[in-house]
Amino acid sequence: MLPVHIADRPAWAADIFAAFAALRILPTPENLCAVTSVIAQESSFQADPSVPGLARIVWKELQRRREKYAIPQLVLDLALAKISPDGRSYKARIDALRTEKQMNTLYEDMISELPGGKTLFAGYNPVRTGGPMQVSVDFAEEQVGSRRYPYPRQGSVRDEVFSRRGGVYFGIAILLDYPTSYSQMIYRFADFNAGRYSSRNAAFQDAVAGLGGQRLALDGDLLRYNNGKPTAQASDTLRALLALRPRLQLSAVDIENDLRLEKSFAFEQSPLYRRLFALADAASSKRWPREVLPSIALKSPKITRPLTTEWFARRVDSRYRSCLEQSKSES
Repeated sequence: MLPVHIADRPAWAADIFAAFAALRILPTPENLCAVTSVIAQESSFQADPSVPGLARIVWKELQRRREKYAIPQLVLDLALAKISPDGRSYKARIDALRTEKQMNTLYEDMISELPGGKTLFAGYNPVRTGGPMQVSVDFAEEQVGSRRYPYPRQGSVRDEVFSRRGGVYFGIAILLDYPTSYSQMIYRFADFNAGRYSSRNAAFQDAVAGLGGQRLALDGDLLRYNNGKPTAQASDTLRALLALRPRLQLSAVDIENDLRLEKSFAFEQSPLYRRLFALADAASSKRWPREVLPSIALKSPKITRPLTTEWFARRVDSRYRSCLEQSKSES
């Protein structure tokens, strides 16, 4: 199921099967095709894929931070003229950036070596995903906090994300290592891009909008978030649900408590979820969809043209279906 043209094909296969074994996920044709399709879409099977325009991204952020901290341009220029640990000046390294791994090493060196580096750069890296499956570093750190990482660590979790073995392991984990009720793999592809259960939650938003007679963004986020945690500010979805309280026969507290389950499979067993869809089914001539591709415009320093989560999911799904057909023909 791996493309015949990729470099180091046996090593890719070994890392993929090792990740399946570590996560205790069966390497079925469906699962294998799902993983290889995401890798092909995200990196074309490059362990450390090139990203166009990385130097521009870094220079733009450096200027923004220089202005934020009122650092004179001359001071920044002198700092970047300093010879870095790899023997080149920081300016030369920035201009030569081609991959996220190079960027990661550059930022770590600037933080530890440049005067004021900890103030200027600590906790910041403009590219938050990396490796052959473009996995979020935040997710990888959560994963190692809840489950033993199967390989000897070579540096930070971020370093592991940028490696082939780590990128594949974390990518398979976020793609397949959670339960869903989805009828098709395409919804996992959308979740991979937008966050777990985004497709289920977008369908929930669609049902809320249908019952309330109003438009809602089908983005899969039922609450408002800041740094991954729900905020006190009510989301549009929450406000729409509160207007449906008499029909749902739930209190505002009950509704909010159930919505806090939105990032888990347990949300589907909540009174809110069940009552909402019971009302939607009754109001419709057919069963309301329980899965919808989220409507999200993708935003990243690496993205240079308008793209959406639906575009991503359909592109990967096309690869996935081709892979399955090939698997059937070879069996």
